[in-house]
Amino acid sequence: MRRLYPLLVLFLTPVLFGCGRESQAKFGGRTLSVTQTHQSDRPIKVVCTTGMVADLVRNVGGDRIAVEQLMGADVDPHLYKATFADVTKMNDADVIFYSGLHLEGKMTEALEELARKKPSFPVTEYLKPTAILIDAHQHPDPHVWFDVSLWSEVAGIIGDALALYDPANSAIYKKNMAAYRLKLAELHDEAKKKIASIEPVEKRVMVTSHDAFRYFGRAYGLEVRGIQGISTDAEASVRDINELVDFLVRRKINAVFVETSVSPRTMKSLQEGCKARGHTVVLGGELFSDAMGKEGTAQGTYIGMIRHNVNTIVKALR
Repeated sequence: MRRLYPLLVLFLTPVLFGCGRESQAKFGGRTLSVTQTHQSDRPIKVVCTTGMVADLVRNVGGDRIAVEQLMGADVDPHLYKATFADVTKMNDADVIFYSGLHLEGKMTEALEELARKKPSFPVTEYLKPTAILIDAHQHPDPHVWFDVSLWSEVAGIIGDALALYDPANSAIYKKNMAAYRLKLAELHDEAKKKIASIEPVEKRVMVTSHDAFRYFGRAYGLEVRGIQGISTDAEASVRDINELVDFLVRRKINAVFVETSVSPRTMKSLQEGCKARGHTVVLGGELFSDAMGKEGTAQGTYIGMIRHNVNTIVKALR
């Protein structure tokens, strides 16, 4: 995390992918550039790290791309280590898309090294710096996808990147991007309306295993707390748990949420601490945070994941 913060200042320092004429596009006041273009009729071989990024790329790329996704359901990207098979896939890829802002903590150096050899895009790092939340330790929060309106901007970034890399099919990417962004706009409005139905306003508080939902809270009007920080790489301390117990008891909050990609162990400690203070806290349900659901399920898509989370939160807090 210490190495990452300068990226918020540098963000789009141009990276050369070899010889050739540089192609550029402006997005969010910053420059997206490639010096290598697709020279074949075959689908572009794309490697993505997380399910959220892969789902976005599939929707924008359509039939023109073949996506390999490295991290599946229930996988914590903060702790994920690339396997030999992953390295082979990335070396064989034409283009790499990853979330960025150090979400893929243990893979960051490998991804940055690959950027010297081929087009590689840390998609959230192309957003305006003012859109990025910063924690108390001055680390950027990588969980951008929980603000659907921001994730829609990332769809635009991916569309521009694919259009630059494969200009012969740029119209396809632009059309797919526009159609998907309409769906995301509808999802954003749906989430706002459902969260606004939680009354009174004081009940709009969600406590989760780690601090992954601050973008969600900012976008939809919820106060959010996490036992761990923005990365699961560090264990929650006894002090962290006790402070959150005090918060739950003082605010008379009766429901907390576990996450599919994070161990529920610390959440159980939180419940036990509240019980010892005479306050009962139940599990309000399981949320998808750093990974989507299993392939083939509704929650295995970005839209389905967000809709599941919103419905689970509303049901528990109402």
